Amino acid sequence: MKIAMLQLKVEFKKVEENFRNAENEIAKAAGIGCRCAVLPECFDVGWGAPDALKYADSIPGERTERLCALAKKYGMFIVAGLTENDSGRCYNTAVIIDENGIYLGKHRKINVLKGIEDMVYGNGDRLGVYEAGFGKVGVNICADNLFHEESMGRAQAAMGAKIVLSPCAWAVPPEEAAARKPYGNTWLKPYKALAKDYGMWVIGVSSVGHVGGGVWEGWKCIGNSIAMPPDCRPYIMEYGEDAQAIGVVEI
Repeated sequence: MKIAMLQLKVEFKKVEENFRNAENEIAKAAGIGCRCAVLPECFDVGWGAPDALKYADSIPGERTERLCALAKKYGMFIVAGLTENDSGRCYNTAVIIDENGIYLGKHRKINVLKGIEDMVYGNGDRLGVYEAGFGKVGVNICADNLFHEESMGRAQAAMGAKIVLSPCAWAVPPEEAAARKPYGNTWLKPYKALAKDYGMWVIGVSSVGHVGGGVWEGWKCIGNSIAMPPDCRPYIMEYGEDAQAIGVVEI
């Protein structure tokens, strides 16, 4: 079974452009036989926009419905990071949609980074797993899988998840992006621990582009997305702010 890692170029606060790009890449993934697609964190608005609430959507809402229509059209399980407005409160959220286009639920990022994004997003307060045609899936977001927060992936494994899918937005300062300096153990270490201890897949899919506002304004989202299989031999995607690509892993 093929999973598409959609390492998308995300334009800050250009929701329609980002959605059209995502739709095109989902269609390409379907064309090469993928049954699941994972999109980056906050791919609609861009991660960390100080005024993200202004551009956010309810979940479920119009953007969720748009993704549901794509899932149904292509028979594809979709996990995608969106910017959520819930009664005037903003959340960094991932939606989970099954192969029939049915909205299954959402995950709100729990480990919202203090002093970096907590002034934009509220904290999530729950974890879950979801039934897919290929097994039980746990969904979390980016820093939910940092080494000291690894307990979230472990909890999802205890709930029966055989795969963790994680929308991400991995950003570095401009000088690191220019030097093409990868994250290394920041993500490989916790991903390997989860994969080894539970015999599970851990897949993190980052955006590419630039951070257009907030504490990290000017930083670059560099892709470098990772799929860690149970044998701990990772598949790592291209690095760079322009490295939009589709990665495919077979499980």
